[in-house]
Amino acid sequence: MASKTLRLTQRRGHFLKVVSLVTLTLQNAVLGLSMRYATTRPGDRFLSSTAVFCAELVKLSASLFLVYKEEGSAKRWITVLHNNIIRQPMDTLKVCVPSLLYIIQNNLLYLSASHLDAATYQVTYQLKILTTAMFAVTMLKRTLIAPQWAALLLLALGVALVQLTGATDSATTSTEQNRFIGFSAAIGACLLSGFAGIYFEMILKGSDISVWMRNVQLSFMSLPFGLITCLKDWRAIQMKGFFQGYDWFIFYLVVLQAGGGLMVAMVVKYADNILKGFATSLAIIISCMVSVYLFDFLITLQFVAGASMVIASVFLYSYNPAPNVTKTKTTDAAGNKLLNV
Repeated sequence: MASKTLRLTQRRGHFLKVVSLVTLTLQNAVLGLSMRYATTRPGDRFLSSTAVFCAELVKLSASLFLVYKEEGSAKRWITVLHNNIIRQPMDTLKVCVPSLLYIIQNNLLYLSASHLDAATYQVTYQLKILTTAMFAVTMLKRTLIAPQWAALLLLALGVALVQLTGATDSATTSTEQNRFIGFSAAIGACLLSGFAGIYFEMILKGSDISVWMRNVQLSFMSLPFGLITCLKDWRAIQMKGFFQGYDWFIFYLVVLQAGGGLMVAMVVKYADNILKGFATSLAIIISCMVSVYLFDFLITLQFVAGASMVIASVFLYSYNPAPNVTKTKTTDAAGNKLLNV
């Protein structure tokens, strides 16, 4: 009976891992395309700082609901929130660092999407795989094998090749674009994403608190940081209001971005940050195909070569020869992957 239960648990974990990775891939592709359209379309521009703040509100509401579903009753829900947030302030304060970094990162992503076409944005943002691997090695003491280092090098070369193409789409000619600003914003977002992701993974896997409760803490602490970033647009907010430029598409974008944050939490819980980054690389293919039809994106051979190198790095990195079970223990008694393997 115990072995059957263990197999069911492992099967369920594997299913959740696959579903979360596939869903995150599709969400990233759609999000990149939607951000590009929202930041370059004609008409009144919305404020990215307010959109990021609203996304955190949506994520907090969704996380609170998911915690309620876990607990099953309002009384237990209130009790677990009180015990994990009010009675353990130091534990809640642990998420201050990733909360702040995620807020800055999301603002940088909007800036990058407004200056880079959707396909180039997707390719460039995959450098977060490299930064995540770097922080995983330094912070979690993970060991990468030779093919994985080769994959990271191939990734960097592929991104560089794509950037050198100077690819454009129809939005480039209708709005003021600066590829250097877009690329710099994407690099900054990658660095913040890598560090915050590994830090959040350490918090998740170092405690018995549910992933949704951690997201309640994360979003709760993100709200004041989000309001602070809105201060840079204070004059514009005073003149035209907090929701200037908003319509149904922007509200949809806010919900989509919030959903991505929840999906990241699932992937971190059931997989790991590096695998999460590689899964989102598949969004490049979707973004390129859709950009051709929506934004008249011109695909060149150089762009194809660079994007192919990035995609190839996915498969190269995921190559993991079977360990020698007589020498290396890769799982614990419950079949969970150990961190330092």
